[in-house]
Amino acid sequence: MPASPRTSPDGPDEPDGSDDSVILHATDNGVSWITLNRPRAMNALTPDQRERLISQLGEDACDPTVRAVVLTASGPAFCAGADLRAAGPAAARPRAPGDVARTIRLGAQRLISAVLDCEKPVIAAVNGTAAGLGAHLALACDLVLAAEEAVFIEVFVRRGLVPDGGGAYLLPRLVGPRRAKELMFFGDPLPAREAERLGLVNRVVAGGELAGVARAWAERLATGPTRALALTKQLVNASLDTDRAAAFAAEAAAQEINMTTADAREGLAGFAERRTPVYRGR
Repeated sequence: MPASPRTSPDGPDEPDGSDDSVILHATDNGVSWITLNRPRAMNALTPDQRERLISQLGEDACDPTVRAVVLTASGPAFCAGADLRAAGPAAARPRAPGDVARTIRLGAQRLISAVLDCEKPVIAAVNGTAAGLGAHLALACDLVLAAEEAVFIEVFVRRGLVPDGGGAYLLPRLVGPRRAKELMFFGDPLPAREAERLGLVNRVVAGGELAGVARAWAERLATGPTRALALTKQLVNASLDTDRAAAFAAEAAAQEINMTTADAREGLAGFAERRTPVYRGR
């Protein structure tokens, strides 16, 4: 079972601030469960948390025992974005030209890239509010499950800020530029059902069913042909950034690579022998 936060009669205990407590991790049946665990801060990401997430996704990408990833959170919120309070006194220092761009490039953008580039399928199980960078973290995942009470908020405009964390890259590709502008210009909460209608969410489920559905989906992916899924993810993610000739060349190369895997041979053997193939992730 995935790790879960300690609880008290008053709700989840506030973590002690260490990486091990604010990012919970467990691997079960080939599934890596990553849980944001700062419920009283609405799971807003500190720089240390962000780095731990990036590290864990990198480890999962190259760990042969991990074949799918679930990203979820403790408490009533998924992630309220970056924790602006975590900067402390450093935020008041004069900024030199390039400081902000460097911070975004090495921070939020690296996190979103870690999700997009992870070689394993990543499922977001969005249990509550996903705002700002938290919304983009969920939308960068390959599949998104949302509890009925979840909402997505492009909160940046409310703070007079430009969206970061790849939002202006992700949203137009998911819902088109006009819908993306509407969400980003107004910053209104988008309920889970409406997000599903727009194609931002794969499926909305009752809150009490979220973990079970996420487990079922992840374990199904974990028994699939892992390398074929990784190559498929790579092709789909690149599809809107390339022309037809480049896309077809990438597809042919992916097919060439995949046909060297044991799982591809097993899949073809299962078809020929009229049996269910057993994939080993290699």
